[in-house]
Amino acid sequence: MTDSTAASNFIRDIVLADRAAGKNGGRVVTRFPPEPNGHLHIGHAKAICLNFGLAQEDPEGICHLRFDDTNPTTEDLSYVQSIEDDVRWLGFDWRGKLFFASDYFEQLYGFAERLITKGLAYVDSLTADEMRSYRGTLTEPGKNSPYRDRSAEDNLKLFRQMRAGEFPDGTHVLRAKIDMASPNMNLRDPVLYRIRHAAHYRTGADWCIYPAYDYAHPLSDAIEGITHSICTLEFEDHRPLYDWVVAEAEPRHRPQQIEFARLNIEHAVMSKRKLLELVERKLVAGWDDPRLPTLKGFRRRGYTPDAIRAFCDHLGVAKRDAVVEMQLLESFIREDLNKRSQRVMAVLKPLKIVIENYPADETEELDAVNNPEDPSTGTRKVPFSKTLYIEQDDFLEEPPKEFFRLAPGREVRLRYAYIIKCVRAVKDPVSGQVTELHCTYDPETKSGAAQAKRKVKATIHWVSAAHAVKADVRLYNPLLTTDLTEVPPDHDWTTYLNPQSLEVLSNCLVEPSLNKVVPGAKFQFERLGYFCADPDSMPGKPVFNRTVSLKDAWARAAKRPGTT
Repeated sequence: MTDSTAASNFIRDIVLADRAAGKNGGRVVTRFPPEPNGHLHIGHAKAICLNFGLAQEDPEGICHLRFDDTNPTTEDLSYVQSIEDDVRWLGFDWRGKLFFASDYFEQLYGFAERLITKGLAYVDSLTADEMRSYRGTLTEPGKNSPYRDRSAEDNLKLFRQMRAGEFPDGTHVLRAKIDMASPNMNLRDPVLYRIRHAAHYRTGADWCIYPAYDYAHPLSDAIEGITHSICTLEFEDHRPLYDWVVAEAEPRHRPQQIEFARLNIEHAVMSKRKLLELVERKLVAGWDDPRLPTLKGFRRRGYTPDAIRAFCDHLGVAKRDAVVEMQLLESFIREDLNKRSQRVMAVLKPLKIVIENYPADETEELDAVNNPEDPSTGTRKVPFSKTLYIEQDDFLEEPPKEFFRLAPGREVRLRYAYIIKCVRAVKDPVSGQVTELHCTYDPETKSGAAQAKRKVKATIHWVSAAHAVKADVRLYNPLLTTDLTEVPPDHDWTTYLNPQSLEVLSNCLVEPSLNKVVPGAKFQFERLGYFCADPDSMPGKPVFNRTVSLKDAWARAAKRPGTT
């Protein structure tokens, strides 16, 4: 972590103070406890970085990866494997400390019997609707269930019958006996166990009763000896229940729950339920759709784990929820990719150029810099010939005053090559659109020294027509037209999906070095942005996803010709 981040991390301060005071024997044991009912998103990345980061600061610290898998109807092994992959991709290692709440089902059941014996839990036979009506409101206390005063013996008998599968779903629940008049709704005799005749992906049909999250989670922490249980602010009101469960069930360890503000990003879908809806309704291409803020989607889009970790560290840890602009995350991605990405030339919307005075049968191999940020990457050869392609946007027949690129009678530099001059434009006789440019080149302007003598205000990129490789390029824009906080509760939020969130360009041309690109490889398309080779790429037909655009690419190219 950076010094600035450490100063803003109040949880880190708590942990350091505990270590200095010898609390928990000076140990730091944290955990990242996802439910395996979906794929991780950028919000989870913040929790991962926080929990693993806190443990890494202690030479003997450890962060567990534990799956809180207490709901058999929504969980799946594929989610477990995906989450493990995402944690590793972010650069963290749980060092063999992989656990599952389902590992503790027998212990959790034993704790429940202990609560019943102590008179602190009872089997309730109210229907779900009746339980809701008895629970009260935020301004009115709840009412005791008529089954609340069952004897410990009767409750144990019923609870064991529940485990034995003698009752159908919904017939009974096990509830904690706390306080139905508590101003904290979470303490109004919360449900600890439900009957659910459903096979679990790990335990199969061994169980037909499953513990509630608010019961299993704190006890799993205690069983594992977690010292600091870090969670997001929505669990702050659950903390009294967390502490009650741990204290009354009497496990050996008592973790400390500490809450922090979750990560919210403007115009991003940060709800697993909504993400699942998008996938199931096929409104996106899947969990790895690059428009989604899932770690799978970010990975496919070309985001790097280093940039995501730096972003999370920069945000620090706060006590109040806030919304972060997506542009901030993109700035970290851009900064990281600028250091590591090879520069290449690609034309997304091609416009043909014929250099009239260049020999028709000649091809030159020009030196192009791979990455000016890393001289060790050296140079590569790019072919130059009589017929080239440039971007359509790099030519205007009637340019405004501030347009410095190609126009009739105007000169520009070709990146790594010569200065050319447009002598005429060929138009489609029907549409009137420019389809081809005829230019001349100055053979004396190949070197940088020779070019410096000529006052040409712009440098543009290009590809050789005879050598270019056809490619598909996917351009991504925000998935939503507005932030979800602005969508009325009674509206279908999916109507706010941006119909222009994905643009596919199928006639792009890239330099020949990208013919057999490796999926996941990252590049800067000069003057266009950062792009990542998609897994759909095939030899001779690469596919690229735009990761992030260049900042002020137009102005930079005009101000400093020849720069990246």
